[in-house]
Amino acid sequence: MTVTDTARQAGNSDTLEHLARVGLIAYGVVHLLVAWLAVQLAWFGGGGESADQSGAMSTLAESPIGKPLLWVVALGLIALAAWQAAEVIRWKSGWSASGKQRTKALRKSGNALVKAVIYGALAVLAIRFATGSGQSSSSSQQETTAGVFGWPFGQWLVGAAGLVLIGVGAWHVRKGLNQHFMKQIDTSKASSSAVRLVTRLGQVGFPGKGIALAGVGALLIWAAVTFDPSKARGLDGALRTILDLPFGQILLTLVALGIAAFGAFCLVRARYPERT
Repeated sequence: MTVTDTARQAGNSDTLEHLARVGLIAYGVVHLLVAWLAVQLAWFGGGGESADQSGAMSTLAESPIGKPLLWVVALGLIALAAWQAAEVIRWKSGWSASGKQRTKALRKSGNALVKAVIYGALAVLAIRFATGSGQSSSSSQQETTAGVFGWPFGQWLVGAAGLVLIGVGAWHVRKGLNQHFMKQIDTSKASSSAVRLVTRLGQVGFPGKGIALAGVGALLIWAAVTFDPSKARGLDGALRTILDLPFGQILLTLVALGIAAFGAFCLVRARYPERT
């Protein structure tokens, strides 16, 4: 059996699919918590937590069943990362093809690899908070940015990362507007009302998340231009920057609603996941 066959078998595993459902629910809950923290930031000055993934994990950790819940979240996210890693290997056979087939294989592999890294990073974050060693995502990003500044062409690399994030944000906005996200879900067994629900959630959720990601990218570019790692404040910093704009409370609330819609989209997608 080849590596590709093994990856395809793993991707079609019922056990992995069920664990991936848990991961999608966990991913959705994290976004819902970030949205709640953003609303608190907009109208109540924040509840003492960063309005980002670390703030969401900290909120979970402080609940009565926080530590066990974080381990469940971590397990589900690891399953999601493994699911996407299997996708990368599954498309590997198309890398040596030509024309559109090769382009499609590389694009699919690239998308799956990025998702695997994101899910894996969130899983590590959940484990750190479960073990009591979690720290603010903003502080972590500032430390990472400062380290990259010490590399050859580090300032340019940070700026390039910011441009990539802005591009990813724009892609999310476009994905929401053209409803391309519906290709992620097998809705053949869904009712018409369920299809309408997931469509509306995606139309609102993907642009909302895209705007937030673009804000993080803009801060990275500003950090690169000023050669100041403290400017790279992550999602919490991006949301606070939105709050400082004219009509900032309203704008931040709208972004929070978009992030919440994306979280709800993930919950619905867990009901109708696309099997790889």
